Amino acid sequence: MFIAATTGCYSDLTFELACQQIADLEYDAIELSLHADGHLSPETVSADPEAAVLRCRDATRLSLCAIHVVSELDRAHFPGLFKFAKLLKVTQVTIPALELGTPFNDETDRLKYLVNLATQDGIRLSLKTEVGRLTEDPHTAVELCRTVKGLGLTLDPSHYTLGPYRGQNYDMVFDFTTHVHFRDSTADQLQVPVGLGEIDYSRIISQLKRLDYRRAFSVDLISTEIPAETRGLEMRKLRMLLESLL
Repeated sequence: MFIAATTGCYSDLTFELACQQIADLEYDAIELSLHADGHLSPETVSADPEAAVLRCRDATRLSLCAIHVVSELDRAHFPGLFKFAKLLKVTQVTIPALELGTPFNDETDRLKYLVNLATQDGIRLSLKTEVGRLTEDPHTAVELCRTVKGLGLTLDPSHYTLGPYRGQNYDMVFDFTTHVHFRDSTADQLQVPVGLGEIDYSRIISQLKRLDYRRAFSVDLISTEIPAETRGLEMRKLRMLLESLL
């Protein structure tokens, strides 16, 4: 297990500066956040994977451990995205589930196609647990994984802390968790200063240890919700907290 940070933590900086900040804060690895309006858009990466790989390698010497596709992506762009991941030797890709209200069978049909495509390139595909999408209900998230063989979950406990299922037990998702996103949250705010929220990092990490989880824990702060002058301190505090629990 190791501690990474997403480039989305510094979405207000250039991609290169974001990578440098993460390295300066002594994180073990970097997770790439791909957003239509971000440093790297999934559409751009898909259109020219080789050029995107060169930019990533020029930006940092830290290991790139995962890719998080923040925005929805048309099915046609996934072959290029998975080629990009394969060239970077990244085996973990997180995508959003479709929006709440999408028929379950429509989502499983989409995911079966994408998991099959990802598996051909040696990639683990996972859905982020997220309010407003099919994974906001932990039972539905687990049922998607049971229906689509090989599909995993990227656990973001913040969305089970303040969403419509807050306060309910979500232990069932641990069996399918292949990646984790962390920040501190309360029942009213998605992000608060580290130590002022309700996320039980110790319990989550302990549960995953019992399941022999050996992958990354990624710090994924929302850059627009935290002042630039205190972000580095928050990033460092959370890294040190997580390291103490490992």
